[in-house]
Amino acid sequence: MTSAAGRVLIIAGSDSGGGAGVQADIKTVTMLGGFAATAITALTVQNTLGVSAVHPVPLEIIEAQGRAVLDDIGADAIKTGMLGDAATIAVAARLIDSAQGVPAVIDPVMIAKGGAALLAPEAVGALMSELVPRAALLTPNAPEAASLTGLAIDSADDLRRAGDALMRRGALAVLMKGGHLDGERVTDILMTPTGETLFEGPRLETRHTHGTGCTLASACAVGLAQGLDLTAAVARAWDYVHRAIAGAPGLGAGHGPLDHGWPLR
Repeated sequence: MTSAAGRVLIIAGSDSGGGAGVQADIKTVTMLGGFAATAITALTVQNTLGVSAVHPVPLEIIEAQGRAVLDDIGADAIKTGMLGDAATIAVAARLIDSAQGVPAVIDPVMIAKGGAALLAPEAVGALMSELVPRAALLTPNAPEAASLTGLAIDSADDLRRAGDALMRRGALAVLMKGGHLDGERVTDILMTPTGETLFEGPRLETRHTHGTGCTLASACAVGLAQGLDLTAAVARAWDYVHRAIAGAPGLGAGHGPLDHGWPLR
């Protein structure tokens, strides 16, 4: 039974610049009518120019945050973002299991927009074994999917092959994001056991795309939390992110944030 608003527990890192991480997640869930709660995994020192420091939160505090939320407020969906290492991935897996069937949207965050590593290379295997099989929806971009599967990804058909591989590893559905591929149009592919749905639009030529992955995954999660079926949740999320990129406020000298508040304008 979902709540009227849609409660989302976000297990992810904090972005001091406000464009990605739990800041983007909270803005997105709130703007789409849901209720966001968090278990923060790390504090990052970052702005639009990049990440200059990462301070991991102790594992017991990450787990305690999640259990405090689940034991009292509850959740209708869980969304994971920056986890950092294998031990934190294990904590996230335990929290998902303790939520007893609540759908999990897994965003396999590995690299920040500016290029900083946000997941230890040795933790990729843990992500594949611990979180991919727990994913109601997995949302990798092309480089993340290549890292997870070991497949080269240069085309939409490559995305499909990687998506098939990830579903064979246990993900119930995958949203294969094509923004890193060349072309004037961007195509994301939602793959489920019953078929695929394409989400396609013109590429927006802008440097203000910081936090798009976090935002899209959180938008999908709140849709599921509110009782939307998967395709409808992804369709609403895709439109929300496209408009947020188009309306980006132009902040910072690097990869700027989106306009999460565009529905209020």
